[in-house]
Amino acid sequence: MSTFLENTQKIVEDTVKIIPDLPNSDVLSRLKKPDRILEFEIEFQGDDGTVKKFPAWRVQWNNTLGPYKGGVRFHQDSSKDEVMALALLMTIKNAVVGLPYGGAKGAVRVDPRSLSQRELKLLSREYVRKIFEYIGPDKDVPAPDVGTSPEIMDWMVDEYSILAGHWEPAAFTGKSVEKGGSRGRDIATGFGGFIILREFLKFRNSKLEIRNSPPKVAIQGFGNVGANFAKIVHQNGLKIVALSDSKGAIYNPDGLDVEELLKIQKERGVLNNTKCSLEEAAGGKCKTISNEELLELGVDILVPAALENQITENNAGTIRANVVLELANGPTTEEADRILERRGIEVIPDILANSGGVAGSYFEWLQSKEQKWWDEETVLKKIEEVMNGAFVDVKKTKEELNLSWRKAAYVMATKRVAEAMKKAA
Repeated sequence: MSTFLENTQKIVEDTVKIIPDLPNSDVLSRLKKPDRILEFEIEFQGDDGTVKKFPAWRVQWNNTLGPYKGGVRFHQDSSKDEVMALALLMTIKNAVVGLPYGGAKGAVRVDPRSLSQRELKLLSREYVRKIFEYIGPDKDVPAPDVGTSPEIMDWMVDEYSILAGHWEPAAFTGKSVEKGGSRGRDIATGFGGFIILREFLKFRNSKLEIRNSPPKVAIQGFGNVGANFAKIVHQNGLKIVALSDSKGAIYNPDGLDVEELLKIQKERGVLNNTKCSLEEAAGGKCKTISNEELLELGVDILVPAALENQITENNAGTIRANVVLELANGPTTEEADRILERRGIEVIPDILANSGGVAGSYFEWLQSKEQKWWDEETVLKKIEEVMNGAFVDVKKTKEELNLSWRKAAYVMATKRVAEAMKKAA
């Protein structure tokens, strides 16, 4: 099986080949490798007196369209190749939705749950110190990702401001509202995913076989993105029948009460200072299944919202959903994508479906620069406009060239980068 990075690079290479006038240009060589890889180690004294060391990265892939932009993840399985793939994906994603950003990504190989609050703060601040000279509001603007949070972004922007000698809220996005963050940023990715799904269903209408009314949805991953998407979809009348987190999955063919589950999780978390699992929140009222079983349920819409490489050539033949909406980054391998396409299963790619988060970050960046903040309704309306526009553009490319949704999104994004490169030459 191809690695995440190889898979992403191959998609770009194949995309360039089908765009007239691009194969002989320098677009491919520029897009296939990053502008800069920062690789370093973070070291500090832990609470137990021992020295803790963690490998870390920041990859800046391409800034043709504007400052580098991409999240920072804290995860025990992070690697340089993963960060590189995610940085390339961010380059394409920002171009798909027409934002004036390039692509970047960062990570620290650490399980943040293993650190105390003090240690997590030290880790976050030291990460900023290592990359300070390469980031900034007009250079590279980091944001939250897996394992990071508004609180962590607050520590990071504070450290950056100390080093810069002045308060600079536009250096990071995904901050708390109290520290200059944007209202609506916490739900932006899930909200954007819902807008894309809504527009897709309108477009497909009678052309798509939907087994159930309302459509049944299964969501793999119940972190910030999956939970907010589930809540919004549930509120808009679709039936969530399965959900999963890192501890397992729950299933009820008659539908799950997402808001009740979130309420129980919050209440038990406050009481016990721990994350209440979905299975615990369900209290035995639902069937317990595995993450693998969730992917194979006979639902209308499958939403991978966890980590990469979840749908592979080994399980693509068993997927029974009509539509796969990718809210995670890179959840479907290239081999699996081909299998799903042959089977007539439509895949709405990550670079379109989950781009509401970076759209929300863009509007936070603007607010931070202007030191003027908008209400949530205004922010979400602007995100909706961006997502609607991106969907229309990708749909047009898909229909004109008779491509899959993924190929259409990559073609459109690559053209935008290529045009910007020509203008800059």
